[in-house]
Amino acid sequence: MRVEHQVRAFEQVLKSYDGVLPLHRHLFTYFKQNKQMGSSDRRWAARYVYSFFRLGKALSKLNDLERLAIADFLCHYTTSLVVSTYLPNLEEFISKSVNDKIALIQKHYPAFKLEDVFPFKAELSKGINKDDFYPAFFVQPDLFIRVKETHIQAVVNQLTTNDVPVKEISSTTLALPNGTKLEQVINDPRLYQIQDLSSQQTGAYYEPKKYDYWWDCCAASGGKSLLLHSLEPNLELLVSDVRENSLANLQERFQLSGIKKYHLKVIDLLQNNDQILHHYEFDGILLDAPCSGSGTWRRTPEMLYYFENYKIENYVKLQKAIAANIVKYLKKDKPLIYMTCSVFKAENEDVVKYLVENLDLKLEKMELLKGYTDNADSMFVARLIKQ
Repeated sequence: MRVEHQVRAFEQVLKSYDGVLPLHRHLFTYFKQNKQMGSSDRRWAARYVYSFFRLGKALSKLNDLERLAIADFLCHYTTSLVVSTYLPNLEEFISKSVNDKIALIQKHYPAFKLEDVFPFKAELSKGINKDDFYPAFFVQPDLFIRVKETHIQAVVNQLTTNDVPVKEISSTTLALPNGTKLEQVINDPRLYQIQDLSSQQTGAYYEPKKYDYWWDCCAASGGKSLLLHSLEPNLELLVSDVRENSLANLQERFQLSGIKKYHLKVIDLLQNNDQILHHYEFDGILLDAPCSGSGTWRRTPEMLYYFENYKIENYVKLQKAIAANIVKYLKKDKPLIYMTCSVFKAENEDVVKYLVENLDLKLEKMELLKGYTDNADSMFVARLIKQ
């Protein structure tokens, strides 16, 4: 295949994308509409466009093809026609570590700055090491699954039988290469849940008790609720979201997991919901708040590329408003678990400070889960107690 052919396919895909849909969904639709593209065309176009977005806004004065070659060099350990054509003097070093390759790019392109890969002026949450955080954007995170402790060996056996590299993170967590087609290698979908490592680690903050009544108020497709249920199966659960399609996905996952004892409601948390919830009192509330998603941008680099700084404050207003509308349904001395998949202090520590000062909550503990050190997403979690 000639490089011109690959470049043309990349340019057409890039031109067709506006950042509105997640890139993987856009690519699915684009490839479906352009059936003349063979599997090799699709594979290379996807690789190139993801590499391109991982460079963020670094070296923005260069033309797109040179930027693509630099990005593809940094993101991969196997060469490509784009690298060999537009970056021939560095091709032999493509198997080096990310940090070694960054040093080479800095030597050949003095204008290259890692800060331009993540070009946001907003302050990062406490504990983030920029020397580790920025280079991680050139590495696709692993795929993590949560497995019952009693089933983990059976799952590991199936993965190894199918030659899938697997790393045991804990007695319930496995890390796999991203892109692993689990449905083809694990014969029973009830044996596992796809859930990022940091998301799993938030469970240490829940501490549910037998026969508690909990509310997962921004439940989406139910990952945190499933984790909560795995920690304490004997509890009552209300799950809600403003998006009906997300709750449909949740119901499918709950059914597959055998969870039957739960209540489900479509609720807009920015409205007064006293008519719906006036008689509810909860022993715990999970608030996985809408946020910038900046802790997941290694997985979705297109979001990094298209994000604008002003949106952070919009999310902060949303987070504060939602928290104010739900905390009144929490029993005294019971926990609100506030979570984001953001690395911005404004959405994390600053919101917690606001909650403590304005909503009669006491901070028990909080943490930025630095997923970039474990090839995972990053998340923030705080446990606050109603006074």
